[in-house]
Amino acid sequence: MRAVFFGTPEWAVPSLDALAASQHEILAVVTQPDRRSSRRGSPAPPPVAQRAQQLGLELHQPLTVKSPEFREWLRRKEADLGVVVAYGEILPRPLLEVPPRGFVNLHFSLLPRYRGAAPVQWAIASGEEVTGVTTMAIRPRLDAGEIYLQKEVPIEAGETASSLGRRLASIGAQLLRETLDRMQRGDLSSRPQDESRATYAPSLTKQDGRVDWSWTGGVIARRVLGFDPWPGCTTSVRGREMRLLEVDVEPASEKAGSPERAEAGELAPGTVLGLSDGALRVLCGEGSVLLVRKLQFEGGRPMTGREAVNGRLIAAGDVLG
Repeated sequence: MRAVFFGTPEWAVPSLDALAASQHEILAVVTQPDRRSSRRGSPAPPPVAQRAQQLGLELHQPLTVKSPEFREWLRRKEADLGVVVAYGEILPRPLLEVPPRGFVNLHFSLLPRYRGAAPVQWAIASGEEVTGVTTMAIRPRLDAGEIYLQKEVPIEAGETASSLGRRLASIGAQLLRETLDRMQRGDLSSRPQDESRATYAPSLTKQDGRVDWSWTGGVIARRVLGFDPWPGCTTSVRGREMRLLEVDVEPASEKAGSPERAEAGELAPGTVLGLSDGALRVLCGEGSVLLVRKLQFEGGRPMTGREAVNGRLIAAGDVLG
């Protein structure tokens, strides 16, 4: 089949490679415009744009896909269908009607769970043990189209959004290729999503990474993993911003009758209790204790809790946040 590929970040590159190596023809690649990674940096092409150029594919980087001009451009390509993997802009209804076979999307969750822009991050932050990838038809409602194929993927202990996203990108690329193969053969069926099971994974903001020490240590630990690399989990101490890089929950603190639970009524959440094997012990909600093994002050290098204490940057009795 003849397809136009829509995608932008690194996680979309395996899908582009899989389709480029298949019997299907990629007529063009559509990706977001070049953007600066920092205020001082020069605009750089997104990963999908770089890969499309390496593959010798036609590249198009419109400011928006909602204009009549872009819709006419797509019509002139005479594609059978559009393929979308983390493109970064919602496609309007008139555009969805251009290819005869519509649009196929690869989504990084087991729909209808975690519809939205950040399914990998929120699945980890929410404590899910299993996630997956889904291919679906794109409809005007967000991630609500009919499901074609799905594959479950276990979330490994200690896995970050970065590492899980890379695994899902590779697994999803093969599922996407299988979807197009079966669509071409005519043996691909679809089923509607169960709206009663739908949950949402909205775009992340910097505020999502702000630690509330009244949360339990488990909640904070999951967010540290889920929000890596962005927005990260941050707090403050002595007027300085601090990012949590590696954390664990102290198992004993989760037991009823533990000393920390007794102290919880007297000490504020976020209180630094001291050190344990080089990690900061920080009191959290319900008397749980978070072990901060590695941290980073704004403008500084990553360091262990012990290094922060030895450098007099933090001490027992300080209250984070």
